[in-house]
Amino acid sequence: MKTKILKFLENNARLSVSDISKMIGETEESVAAAIGEMEADKIICGYNTIIDWDKISAEKVSALIEVKVTPQRGSGFDNIARRIARYDEVDSVYLLSGAYDFMVQIKGKSMKEVSQFVFDKLSTLDTIQSTATHFVLKKYKDHGVSLAEENGDSRETVVL
Repeated sequence: MKTKILKFLENNARLSVSDISKMIGETEESVAAAIGEMEADKIICGYNTIIDWDKISAEKVSALIEVKVTPQRGSGFDNIARRIARYDEVDSVYLLSGAYDFMVQIKGKSMKEVSQFVFDKLSTLDTIQSTATHFVLKKYKDHGVSLAEENGDSRETVVL
């Protein structure tokens, strides 16, 4: 039952307990209890809205920062990840395989603000070996939701 609930909520967090209970054939009380339990157990960690900021006049800059670190004895990457995640600018932190150890996603008001974060805060941590910053120029799909408008094929048909 929990997996079914999670699949529905992942696709639409605005579904009501009543709607979910009807879709999976369970009582509203059992669905509400299961959701409450999953929230308490941090299986459900939050509910987000996906916003296409390019469609409004808000200045927002997103960046993906690859980070190479020196792991700490006894805690490996965990303490470093928690320390990076504490910054308000940081949206996400992922442990990676490959050339870099972490992918850090941050948001700021301008490229300069993002650059200052990397220069003043992130790169000054004693465990950081190197960073590579990539600014997001345009989002086409975010969290499984297509943000790009479908324009279709605007080429004219030519018959020879």
